[in-house]
Amino acid sequence: MKNKIQITRTQNSRLATLDFNNLPFGRVFTDHMFVADYEGGEWVNPRIEPFAPFEMHPASMVLHYGQSIFEGMKATKNQEGQPMLLRPEMHLHRINASAERMCMPAFPKDLFLDALHALVGLEADWIPSGEESALYLRPFMFSTDEFIGVRPSDSYKFIIFTCPVGPYYSKPVRLLAETQYIRAGKGGTGEAKAAGNYAASLLPAQNALKQGFDQVMWLEGPEFKNIQESGTMNIFFVLDGVVVTPYTDGTILKGITRDSFLHILRDKGIPVEERTITIDEVLAAHAAGKLQECFGAGTAAVVSHVSEISYNGHLMTLPAIELRKIGNMLKSEIAGLRTGRIADTRGWMVPVEIEVDALKG
Repeated sequence: MKNKIQITRTQNSRLATLDFNNLPFGRVFTDHMFVADYEGGEWVNPRIEPFAPFEMHPASMVLHYGQSIFEGMKATKNQEGQPMLLRPEMHLHRINASAERMCMPAFPKDLFLDALHALVGLEADWIPSGEESALYLRPFMFSTDEFIGVRPSDSYKFIIFTCPVGPYYSKPVRLLAETQYIRAGKGGTGEAKAAGNYAASLLPAQNALKQGFDQVMWLEGPEFKNIQESGTMNIFFVLDGVVVTPYTDGTILKGITRDSFLHILRDKGIPVEERTITIDEVLAAHAAGKLQECFGAGTAAVVSHVSEISYNGHLMTLPAIELRKIGNMLKSEIAGLRTGRIADTRGWMVPVEIEVDALKG
């Protein structure tokens, strides 16, 4: 432990009221959160305090100019009850890459890891035991200067709060290929996990819901042919035994689950390609009976099977979930790593071992 993190424990824990059998995603919050401030060119006053609302000035720059980025992570317990983190340094790398793109300060590696260990250690009893359940971790950063003018802020807050969650999607999803709106273009902010990217996705997603679909499948404009992502997830296809996913070209989020899947597939000798894939290729594969699987990949859902894809009125129905070898295998691999049922030969799983009492400042 390299950083002294001041801890103020709550006097009124809500843990006893938690129903572990009913965990709607993102609506139940634990007792504490980590907070740090960026002032005078450095991160100061790292602390863990009771989870609570905080005040914001009406002129806070984030409300007007959108300097806001975030991450999504999970803490789980292995078979021995040890809290574990999956590839936390990858999440730090990505949030700092997002910060650079949005002209925000990087967050120190040691402080990030210390904060995760301290907070998860303090909230360990909130970690659900179900295989598809977890303690979801939300690190985020936003600008706080009280100023109306377009420039980078000089001050920021970095916060991590946590939520016990169940499955993100409880059933396979139906996708509508989007042919009017785009998620991102080359040279934009598509590779950053920036709040504004998600705000811009809401209208197309709402339109898809009104038509009976669960999410959109993003196509690259202006031709609307190259496939980018699925809703808020990276997308994978299995075409005649070959796993194909769009390569990251600056418009697509560099998913950590995506990266983990690529490692697992290659280690198992399964053919996998990172390349341009068009909606026309998917249509042709479906017509030829070679579209075997499609699934989204992300921290929240891990694997989200796609049951149907609609493009310009053409509906593609995919094989039954129980017939899908690749997506089911990948989901089982990640679950097995988290529980310890599968040996962690890559060093991805990081145990939370820090005693919280030792962190008190």
